[in-house]
Amino acid sequence: MLNALEIVTTVIVGLMVGVEFSVAFVINPILNALPDDSNQRGRSHGGRMLGAVMPVWYIGSLVLVAIWAVAGWRQDGAGLVVTAGALLILSVIMSILLLVPINNQGKTWTPENRPEDWKEQMNRWDRYHYARVAVIIAAFALLATALA
Repeated sequence: MLNALEIVTTVIVGLMVGVEFSVAFVINPILNALPDDSNQRGRSHGGRMLGAVMPVWYIGSLVLVAIWAVAGWRQDGAGLVVTAGALLILSVIMSILLLVPINNQGKTWTPENRPEDWKEQMNRWDRYHYARVAVIIAAFALLATALA
């Protein structure tokens, strides 16, 4: 049963990393190449869509890692799992403090009501997102190592 939990947790966290990596290095660069109205509309839509899904995914991943850490406490790799959990906690804190406030504003913008500095705010969100992606990649790598 623990083996199944380890695999499921690693896959779920890995998929989350893949989505966030894609946002950072594929989707946002595509949107940034579009004209301003299309760029901003795409980011607003993405903020609404992913803003609804990702909190569940982040918290669910953290819960699974916590269960793995408790259930596998006496096994090799438990320290890696705990460290991965700490990194996922950091990613949630980063999200709440840095990314969500910008996202909550950006998802309501339209070409008619967006602020003058909307691009600067999106660039700031991107920088924070790059850091968060690095954190969750590290967490995923630790889980994969613990699984091996």
